[in-house]
Amino acid sequence: MCTCIVIKEKDKYFGRNLDLEYTFNECVVITPRNYPFYFRNKEVIHHHYAMIGMATVVEGYPLYADAMNEKGLAMAGLNFPGNAHYFSWDDKKNNITPFELIPYLLSKYSKVEEVRLALENIQLLDESFKKEMPLAPLHWMITDGVDSVIIESTKDGLHVYDDIYGVLTNNPPYEYHKWNMYNYLHMSPAYPDNKVSRHVDLKPYGNGFGSIGIPGDCSPASRFVRACFVKDNSVFGDDEEENITQFFHILDAVSMVKGSVLTQEGKMDYTTYSCGMNLTRGMYYYKTYENNQITCIKLFDRDLDTETLYTFELNRKQNMDIR
Repeated sequence: MCTCIVIKEKDKYFGRNLDLEYTFNECVVITPRNYPFYFRNKEVIHHHYAMIGMATVVEGYPLYADAMNEKGLAMAGLNFPGNAHYFSWDDKKNNITPFELIPYLLSKYSKVEEVRLALENIQLLDESFKKEMPLAPLHWMITDGVDSVIIESTKDGLHVYDDIYGVLTNNPPYEYHKWNMYNYLHMSPAYPDNKVSRHVDLKPYGNGFGSIGIPGDCSPASRFVRACFVKDNSVFGDDEEENITQFFHILDAVSMVKGSVLTQEGKMDYTTYSCGMNLTRGMYYYKTYENNQITCIKLFDRDLDTETLYTFELNRKQNMDIR
């Protein structure tokens, strides 16, 4: 399970929690402009936008879970089991596999408006990277920091939804989450007045009464509501350190602690890493479950006109300031 958010302030921020019962040898990967992408539809892109994100590199190929390109277009794939559906080859469509979707779109486009047009003819191909690596059932959020859409491939085809909340979690499909938010119209961060009785002088005995009813469990629908509430009531400023710290606090509000969520097989589902991207400045931040110090890798500090991947091992050892 996962949670993804976008913040549309002076600088644009995008990021996610990756919730899984295991890690997948992920690392931060920069794909420079001249790394050749070979796609299953026989298309080859030799020169493209550079990108940075979290990926597993297999046989020299970056399998991105999330990434942004040098123009500030960013994308993340989130678990969508039971609803995600991929298709066999169709000669009338642009056949892209799910593991190719992030690099395909980020290598070519700089705005969501361009992505919308491209998606009109894209079909997600039911073809894995390798036989021993089955496709993950996913849906995606993609944003340029101004416009955002949700992409879902289900049995009745590819759907592209306007992302009106700036949040995505997991099941059910996006249309459910869209309408479920109407059940929480009365939620507020404000100190509430007594509207129950004209005859009894009732007063809150603490702060937070305006948000009683915000779900606190870790289910996808509950995390969606909680992320929306916390994100939309958060305050951002002009300082980068302050803003990225606030961004990670929002993700912390929907993170999963080891032992608090078990899978059907009895394994612990937890937030293995959290990331935040400054889409305006090309800065990729992350922290892991083991080390909650924030690490930053700057896309534009590297030579982007090469063809060799840059990989950065994750800092998983806790960095404590002991005095």
